[in-house]
Amino acid sequence: MDLEAAGGAAAAAGHGKVRQPARVPGRWRGESWRATLLLAYQSLGVVYGDVATSPLYVYKSAFAGDDIQHSAGNEEIYGVLSFVFWTLTLITLLKYVLIVLRADDGGEGGTFALYSLICRHVRAGLLPGGGTRDELMEEDKAMGRHGERPVSRVRAVLEKYRVLQRLLLLFALLGTCMVIGDGVLTPAVSVFSAVSGLELSMEKEQHKYIELPVACAILVCLFALQHYGTHKVGFLFAPIVCIWLLCISAIGLYNIIHWDHRVYRALSPYYMYQFLKKTQTGGWMSLGGILLCVTGSEAMYADLGHFSQSSIQIAFISVVYPALVLAYMGQAAFISQHHNFESSYHIGFYVSVPESLRWPVLVIAILAAVVGSQAIITGTFSIIKQCSSLSCFPGVKIVHTSSTVHGQIYIPEINWMLMVLCLAVTIGFRDTKHLANAQGLAVITVMLVTTCLMSLVIVLCWNKSIFLALVFLLFFGTIEVLYFSASLVKFHEGAWVPITLSFIFMVVMCVWHYGTIKKYEFDVQNKVSVNWLLNLGPSLGIVRVRGIGLIHTELMSGIPAIFSHFVTNLPAFHQVLVFLCVKSVPVPHVQPGERFLVGRIGPKEYRLYRVIVRYGYRDVQKDDLEFEKELVSNIAEFIRSIGEYDKNGFVEDTDKPSEKLSPVSTGIPLWEEDGDLNASVSPHKEVDPQNIAPKRKKARFMIPKSAQVDSEVRRELQELMDAREAGMSFILGHSYMKAKSGSSFIKRIVINFFYEFLRKNSRGPAYAANIPHASTLEVGMVYQV
Repeated sequence: MDLEAAGGAAAAAGHGKVRQPARVPGRWRGESWRATLLLAYQSLGVVYGDVATSPLYVYKSAFAGDDIQHSAGNEEIYGVLSFVFWTLTLITLLKYVLIVLRADDGGEGGTFALYSLICRHVRAGLLPGGGTRDELMEEDKAMGRHGERPVSRVRAVLEKYRVLQRLLLLFALLGTCMVIGDGVLTPAVSVFSAVSGLELSMEKEQHKYIELPVACAILVCLFALQHYGTHKVGFLFAPIVCIWLLCISAIGLYNIIHWDHRVYRALSPYYMYQFLKKTQTGGWMSLGGILLCVTGSEAMYADLGHFSQSSIQIAFISVVYPALVLAYMGQAAFISQHHNFESSYHIGFYVSVPESLRWPVLVIAILAAVVGSQAIITGTFSIIKQCSSLSCFPGVKIVHTSSTVHGQIYIPEINWMLMVLCLAVTIGFRDTKHLANAQGLAVITVMLVTTCLMSLVIVLCWNKSIFLALVFLLFFGTIEVLYFSASLVKFHEGAWVPITLSFIFMVVMCVWHYGTIKKYEFDVQNKVSVNWLLNLGPSLGIVRVRGIGLIHTELMSGIPAIFSHFVTNLPAFHQVLVFLCVKSVPVPHVQPGERFLVGRIGPKEYRLYRVIVRYGYRDVQKDDLEFEKELVSNIAEFIRSIGEYDKNGFVEDTDKPSEKLSPVSTGIPLWEEDGDLNASVSPHKEVDPQNIAPKRKKARFMIPKSAQVDSEVRRELQELMDAREAGMSFILGHSYMKAKSGSSFIKRIVINFFYEFLRKNSRGPAYAANIPHASTLEVGMVYQV
């Protein structure tokens, strides 16, 4: 590595750029067919529980109210079946399984992953440390592809107008908020619909007092089990979904053969035309219930990070899709031959189940509903983690429930909040009609957002023609707008719930994002120049004490204002000072070799370093001890490697666009061993584990045999080692946000009240939670923005 290469890498680091295999999920590449089939089996329990339980309530929701009535001619039931079949085929199979699943962001899916994918290809990121399309140029060079990609007109317009970039972020946040709303509504709809089967197995007066308590008890148990993680319950869920799919497909096939084998004719699109022609406005309004046949499709894309693209496609095409088609056809075949039931019963799922099988099917349905709820809850956890990592959601506690699958997480605060909201809507509505209306609007809104973002991906990321993107947008957008209008018209019948929830979450996200941006801009505008530090002289005019001082800052260049505030009030700091910037970048994973960027501030004898540590929104941050070892090891490797080329030391020039930061792929190993605290650095000393005394451990740098290390570099390494042995202190900024005098009334309300309330009631950065309190020093500052 030469200095120009270091500077070039630093230029990329200055904007948080990380090369990622954005087109193919690398960790699944090269998987054997056996492994793919195993993943396909496991995906049944995590991904498809929601869409698999939709036959419980689709027909009942479509015929709910006075919109349409089932007549003796069966035009209505055949028309609904035709709509269900083609909606499931076009939206779930064609759009999601065959097209959208290909738009992975390093193997991850979901609304926010689409947004980050677009931002990494276009200069449209509004988040601190957001990536740009320059990463792809770096990736092309690494892969041997040279030349600038042609700049499309869409990209030029999006990069030019800031207002379009803000609208793009708001659009992505809208889809995210609707996913959270779906996480509240789906468990309520699925569980309540499954429990409603008691109405055919009990007396009419009794089931009224049984359904609601049973549904609430199941929901409480469901959320109480979340802390075990999907990894432990996934193997239990997959057999349940398999049994459920086998059950509904067998019952559907039986009903087709026994009651109406000609029901297959309803698969013709002609019956959709006949349906709308006869029912007109009522048929259009019933589309809000028909829409529920594709609920869970977005969760399938959001959970892409847990499985491979091919495994999800195999599971859906070979198992889920045929089972659902048979189930809907069988239910329609039974209903078409039965017109003598009471209106509240004759359309439900359980009426088409043979009476001798109703109790076993009821038990399986309840278990399958729990599985379906689990899928959307897990997806909600994942998307909130993504938003929190990219400064669009207040800090929350994130617990990783699997040591091998980093995407499987549990968020306690969100879990209990979802449980309370879910119980509230279940108790408040007490029927599937209003719950289904609310869920339908949430589902179709997320799908519309995905369609719009996907059309941008086709142009900006896949470099396809704008004509192809418009065809995708118009074809699927027209279908979804039709369903959206039918769902929105039910505003007073339950659809207001997702709108209200989304509005609340949108306000929280926008306020948090706005406050975070303003805080970052204040740091940038009030940072101290390096010249100020250099003018203090070689001794810096203050006392240097033993140890390593770690100053956490959001800045990737310059000296933070908190440092000058600290030095002004306490003119002393450690013999080795490290300005540490921990950044979350809008990519799922950062490769270990690209995680640390290390540079030196000022002359070599100052012992001032800058370290930028980058994490993707799916990466797991290590605990304090492991992080401390890795940090010191990478600084040591930087000292050794840069010493081979720079004999006189170099100065970090933060007034220029590129900082001289070097990516450190492998640090010098640290070994804990007995030894004299004043011993020199040993390059090849062997360590005997049996002679290690736990109370007197010492860190030694094991320098490679081939390394040519001069005395000056060895002295700097020795001082770094001595400083680590003396201890490490963490200097954190404790900021208070306050709007400037003369600011608008809205800004004062947003900053002084809303943002400060969220800041006080949210968790700090993940790295701050692992820092020992005995080693922490907080420096308070007031940010006037």
